[in-house]
This record gives sequence, C-alpha cells and structure tokens, in this order.
Amino acid sequence: MLREQGLIEQGFIEQGFIEGRVSLVTPVFNGESYLPGMLESVLCQTYPQMEVILVDDGSTDQTIQVAERYRERFVKRGYDYRIVHSGHKNASAAINQGLSYVTGEYLIWPDSDDVLESESVEKRVEFLKRHPQYQCVRSLSYYFDPITGESRKAEEQTGNLSNEYLFWDILESKTFVCCGCYMIKSERFFAIFPKRHIPEYPVGTAEECADMIHEFLPVARAIIGLSDLKIISFGPRPLNFLACNAPIKQLYNLGVEIEENSELDLFEAFNKHAGDPRIPEVVADMEAELGEGNKKPEILSKLAQYELTLLDWIEDHKGYRKYVAIAGKCWPAFQTQFGFVPCYVNSRLTGRGIPVSCEVDIYGCLSEFIGTCVSNDVVTLLDINNTVPYDLYNEDIKGKYDYTSNDVFMGFHCGNTSTKKLSFCQMKYQLIMARSLPEEVTQGTLEGDITPGNITFFRLQSTADCRLRAYVANGEVLPVATRSFGGIGIFAIPEMKRFYRHVLIEGNYPHHGAVAFGHYGKALFEVFKYLGVEPEELGFNQPKGMLYKTENPFG
Repeated sequence: MLREQGLIEQGFIEQGFIEGRVSLVTPVFNGESYLPGMLESVLCQTYPQMEVILVDDGSTDQTIQVAERYRERFVKRGYDYRIVHSGHKNASAAINQGLSYVTGEYLIWPDSDDVLESESVEKRVEFLKRHPQYQCVRSLSYYFDPITGESRKAEEQTGNLSNEYLFWDILESKTFVCCGCYMIKSERFFAIFPKRHIPEYPVGTAEECADMIHEFLPVARAIIGLSDLKIISFGPRPLNFLACNAPIKQLYNLGVEIEENSELDLFEAFNKHAGDPRIPEVVADMEAELGEGNKKPEILSKLAQYELTLLDWIEDHKGYRKYVAIAGKCWPAFQTQFGFVPCYVNSRLTGRGIPVSCEVDIYGCLSEFIGTCVSNDVVTLLDINNTVPYDLYNEDIKGKYDYTSNDVFMGFHCGNTSTKKLSFCQMKYQLIMARSLPEEVTQGTLEGDITPGNITFFRLQSTADCRLRAYVANGEVLPVATRSFGGIGIFAIPEMKRFYRHVLIEGNYPHHGAVAFGHYGKALFEVFKYLGVEPEELGFNQPKGMLYKTENPFG
C-alpha cells in the first residue's frame, strides 16, 4: 500500500473516470490455452462494475477466437468488454495501448494467465474506499500448477506485510511482485503518466539493452532540447493561412518559449546593422559556399547584413534558453522593404543547426527543430503538394524504380534548403515572386536539386481546438533530375496517395512538411508519443492491406 505523495490532481474530471468502475487491462500473446482461466475468473467476480480491456499483442494462434467467444457472456454479466488488436511488440506496448481506453476509477492489470479469486476485486475496492489516504493496495498471490492442481502461497521474504513503502523491497527482491495483485486509483496513476504511456522496457541481454539505450538517445535529445527551446517569430500570422495561424497554446504545454515580434522591429534592427564591419567576412564565406552558383553577387552584402541581424537578435533575445529557432515572414512586404528575399540566409542558419521556417510557420519551425535533434543533421521544410509530371515519370521513373506515379511527388520550396543537402546550387531571383514584383527585389533564393537518399517526412501540428497531431513517413529522394526551379527533389513514399488522402487531407495538415535526411521514422514516432500525441492522431503511411479508418475496403 502506498501513501498519498501529494501529486497534483489535474484533468481527471475532463478524462471522465466513472465512479466505482474497475478497469482491467490485460495483454495477451498466443494465450489460447490459458486465457479462458483468467476470463472465467473475471466473470465470477462479486464486484458488479467492471470493464475488461483485452489487448492482443499480435497472436498467431486462436487467442482472438477464444476471446470473441466470451463477448456475449461479459455483456450478460454487465461488464464492458473490449478486444484491442495490435501488431506484435511486447507486453509493455500492449498495456500502453490498453491504457488509452481506461474509464474506471480503479485500475488493475493482471496477466493473461492469472486467475482472480471471486472476491479479489471487491475486497481491494472496499479497502481503498475505507482508507482514502492510500492510492494503491496489494493482495497476496499463490502459485498454481495446472498439471498437479496444487497451489502454494508466494513467499514473502521479509515476513513484514505491514510495510507500506515497498519500493526498496521490490527492487531488492525482498517481496513478491505479481501484476494481478495490485489495484491503483486511476486518477493518481494518470497523474504520474498523464499521456497514458508508460516507458517501455523490454527484457534483453546486456548488449541488447545497451542497443535499446543507444536507440533511445535521439528521442531523449528531442525531448530535452524542446525544454530549452525558444522560438522567435517575425510578422503576423494571417487568419486564413493554417500553416501560420495554428494556435500556439500547445507550445507552452510542451515547455517551448515563444517570442513574437513585428516585421518593423526586425527592419529597424536590420537598418542598424548597415555598415557592420563584419559584413565583408560573411560575404566572403557566402562566396566560398556558392562558388560558381553565385549568380547574384551584387546582393551578398545585404544578405550578410541580414544574417548578422538575425544572429545578433538570437544572442540578445535567447535569454536562459540554450536553443533558438526562427519563424519568419517572407512575403509580400519583406521584398519591397528589405530589397531581397531571405531564402538563402534562412538556409545558412538551418545549416548551422538553427532551424528557420518561412511564412511564419511556427509548427513547421518546431518540427524542424525536433528533426534536427533526432537526426543530428541539417533538415529542411518543403511543400508536399506538387505532382510529378506524367511525362517525367514515364521517361525517368517508370520501370526503373519500384514506385507508381501515385507514390511520387515534388518536394519543393522557394529556396530555403541548405547547400549541404543540394546536389548543386545557384543563388538567383525568386521566380514566383518576380511575376508580381520587380525582379531586383526578389533576389536571394537558393535553387538546386535535393541530394538523393533516404528521407523522413514528418510534422507536429496543433489543431484549431488545440489538440496535438502528427504524421511520420519514411521514403527517399530519387536520383532523377527535376527539370524545375527552387529547392526541389522528386520524393517517393510508399502508398503516398492513400497517405495523402487519409492522413494529410483528412487531418487538415498544412502544405509544409519537415524533412530529415535519413530514415528516422521510429525515433520520431516515439518522440510524438512522449509529447502527448494520442494514438489516433499519429498518422503514418500505412502499407497496402492495412486500411485507414475512413478507407473504403472495396477499393
């Protein structure tokens, strides 16, 4: 039994726990032979108010069929009965999946081969009701031999069952631990795990555990990095542009600091940097980076002045935060007032580990930062809504790569991708803006085909009603010339058409997607779970045969 530790109760009324109900969560894998014993013991309980959440961990025997045969009996008993299907991972992952369905005031989690005595649930509930100072109660257990039919009491090494503080006894194996013996108040349990996700610790050898720890490092980098991040934005976020205008409430929930500034503030700072003695050194660095791709040398001094403005702003405004990312406004007044476009400078800062998004895309900027932490590499932000022309597909992709025309798309942006991730580059004028503005004020964009190789497309986003959602998809950039402009590449993601329809469009995601250069889907998926994205809000490119919730099974 554990005394109350003074944890803050928060959000449990909103979570809707049903008074008096006991939620039973049980993971099962290939349990056709012993699952009936556990289910029969639950049906025999004297306690009247229960829900049973059975999570199948990808069983390959008749477990599901056995579980389904009990559905009608549980309904007649008055117990809610839910079977949750999952791919095979481990018991910890299965329990986590079941926790999202818990609605009871009390929680128990017996193993699928446990058997409960008929008064087991009732006696534990009665104890917690009589002793509100306790949040958890434990009962004794017995070993049962299914062959001989004999049972024996589990040994208590200390012999002191009145000990309320069990942590060290359990850690030092001085007392017996059986999952089915514990009952805890749901509100207190979910105060410790408000995201309904317990860190999963699979069993393994020393080498296997070391590998798992190593695999967790990028996840830890992202979570810790966010706690020290400050996002600095410049310019308004237009109401009718979702990429800009998503509510920023979730940034505070994630521990991210946000500083919003006017373009006038930035313009004033830029003008104060006129004649900065550091400008020639920055220009020389730009010339060395661009090489023969320096098609607009006359604009370099202004770009250097702007880069120094941003770097000094970061240094002066980051405060106690270690990391800074920038969401800047890049149209339409920027060009007419500053006299250039900021794309190349944005790419240079991103190449130095300072993610910069355009169009005041704060959640795009946040996603870039997460990708930087996970990959330890440069990232970029691209439009995801551009089709590969059929003539290009037929000539250069069809029959050469294992992708249909519906799997490929153009990942494009005006010119914010670092030279480190381009096959070639040219610093030129912005073709789209030059249609409506004088060409001389649209100079400063970076163009080139994105380097072929593995990529991960992803994004973390807030909805209009302040819910977090995210998507992740592994893919690749094909070694095919784009024959186009801007920072651009031909991307391939398996089952992209279905992913685009049932995740990106139905999820109301903006057109910007963050790109990490490598396959980091597994780590990013874990990061988003830790940040509190609910399972139903975490999308990925589901393989053929795995239907989306709204997908027509008849094609």
